[in-house]
Amino acid sequence: MPQNNLTIKQWSPADQPREKLRDQGARFLSNAELLAILIGSGTVDMSAVELSKVILSSVKNNINNLGKLTLHQLINFKGIGEAKAIKIAAALELGRRQRSSDINERPIIRSSQSVFDLMAPLLSALSHEEFWILYLNNSNKVLAKAQLSKGGITTTVVDVRLVLKKALELGAIGLILVHNHPSGTLKPSPSDLDLTRKLKNAASTLEITVLDHIILTEKTYFSFADENVL
Repeated sequence: MPQNNLTIKQWSPADQPREKLRDQGARFLSNAELLAILIGSGTVDMSAVELSKVILSSVKNNINNLGKLTLHQLINFKGIGEAKAIKIAAALELGRRQRSSDINERPIIRSSQSVFDLMAPLLSALSHEEFWILYLNNSNKVLAKAQLSKGGITTTVVDVRLVLKKALELGAIGLILVHNHPSGTLKPSPSDLDLTRKLKNAASTLEITVLDHIILTEKTYFSFADENVL
């Protein structure tokens, strides 16, 4: 078993994920082997691959759940210091951003499912709440998406004037509000309802329509428009 002061090249062939990736390609590596490449070394008692298996086992080998671990939670694993925890967090964030990238720079919103498909890769695995707005043109193409708040939703953290200013700058005629519920509940809170009404009323004075408000969780969503509560 490799010691923590040995380089990966000094490990046995079975514990050399970097070489395996180089020779066979990334898709042939297990989750533990990919994570081991990030952390680079293990402890006196276990290799980087074995340490990675311990970390993944704690989240039931679910990469989305791994992405929800805070730096502090990662550092609690023996052998994971701040630098390694930061590498893991950075790699997972890159993965989220890659999933949220769309080949079509202006995707068309055809239904509430389209909104979920577009925003779930960005929001569904987060451990905190974020509130976003999609700005649409008259063909329901997304002109831009913008984050309005992070960590919670209240009417006090959203500047309606800035929302509408951006809409006018983009020439948007439609808005779709999107936020996530890390708790997994889909029921709109009083703040969700209040903020929706506030934005809808303000936008209507400029002939801009709030088309929907989507609350999403990791696997599903709630649409204000579909449920006739908009």
